[in-house]
Amino acid sequence: MERRELPSVDRLLRVPEVAALPREGAVAAARETLALAREEIAAGHDPGDLVQRVVEAANGRTQPRLRHVVNATGVVLHTNLGRAPIADAALAHVRRTARAYSNLEYDLADGRRGSRHDHLAAILRQLTGAEDALVVNNNAAALLLALTALAENRDVLVSRGELIEIGDGFRIHEVLDRSGARLLEVGTTNRTRAADYEAAAGESAALVLRVHQSNFRTVGFTERPELKELVAAARRHGLLLLDDLGSGSLLPVADEPLAQESVAAGADLVSFSGDKLLGGPQAGIVCGRGELIGRLRRHPLQRALRPDKLTLAALEGTLLLYCDPERARREVPVLRMLDEPLERVRARAERLAAAAGGEVVETQGRVGGGALPLLDLPSVACALDSDISAALRAAPTPVVAVVREGRTLLDCRTIADEEVAAVAAAVESCRR
Repeated sequence: MERRELPSVDRLLRVPEVAALPREGAVAAARETLALAREEIAAGHDPGDLVQRVVEAANGRTQPRLRHVVNATGVVLHTNLGRAPIADAALAHVRRTARAYSNLEYDLADGRRGSRHDHLAAILRQLTGAEDALVVNNNAAALLLALTALAENRDVLVSRGELIEIGDGFRIHEVLDRSGARLLEVGTTNRTRAADYEAAAGESAALVLRVHQSNFRTVGFTERPELKELVAAARRHGLLLLDDLGSGSLLPVADEPLAQESVAAGADLVSFSGDKLLGGPQAGIVCGRGELIGRLRRHPLQRALRPDKLTLAALEGTLLLYCDPERARREVPVLRMLDEPLERVRARAERLAAAAGGEVVETQGRVGGGALPLLDLPSVACALDSDISAALRAAPTPVVAVVREGRTLLDCRTIADEEVAAVAAAVESCRR
């Protein structure tokens, strides 16, 4: 086809299949399709069926971009795939509170304006043992707010071994810069002692920041003070101590630190994420001394970082499960996947292999989300003999898999029982 043979936009719009589409979307799709067709012809390619392309482009404009994806990678907290799936009980709570009006900022007892921050404070006090708690939109925001409210124009002491970078280029020292606090590095990359903090605690110092090495571990000739020792050193010099747990947890998961243990050890503030090992929505939780949480609540930056009603409802629904730890382990998807016996994962892999014509193989999963990088997570996968990963991502329900040595691995630790049939159907469609 030559460029001069391309139809006009008006001509495409008169074709019955295109004319049946909503006018505005059809016009935009026709222009877009013709622009791409001109480029393809210039490159020596046939643009194909233009009418079909216009219809597909127009329909694509009305389809959601955020979709259900099957995680067949074995990475439980896969950052690119939305991290923690939300528990059914939490989703039900979101629906109840979001489908109509709610008491988001209304005190039902007094009949006056209330605070959205009051809804989760009580349950977080119960679960962590802290005097008070505040929820913002992620853990980076919790750290930024705390440093801005408590250490602006003053020194914050951080071990050189804790100046970490996590996903998407997020660096601790850059958050410090934005908060207006001044970074004061102490110790060395591999060894930092409480005495290093004390030696650096000058008149301009405000706070000791302890950062959990969530996405890596330093091994060998290392030293790091225990939290209680660091708390004592901070108090001797009149400094606050903020313990940034990164992922954090409320139930034991390998050696991941527990928020309630940090509170009990005397940290003035403790911050952690809602959408990692906790298994809730994206959120940052900061708990600790009531007077300090009050200062965070009153700071002007807090309003820019506050969560909306959907986040609060999903987090509350998740936290309520933790009132019964055994129920949380059963119903919070992240905890259930991490705890699931290998025999059950193997049984699911065998079902999938039988349906998809694959081979059952041993593999290793990962916790992901910057948590527990050294934890081995034995898993079982359905292995397919060729690389069909791109075709699986294009399936009606996209499947994200792992490719190793030319084989596609469908790791069944992160595939739910109810997703097995959809994965098998996706594999079958790739072979047609």
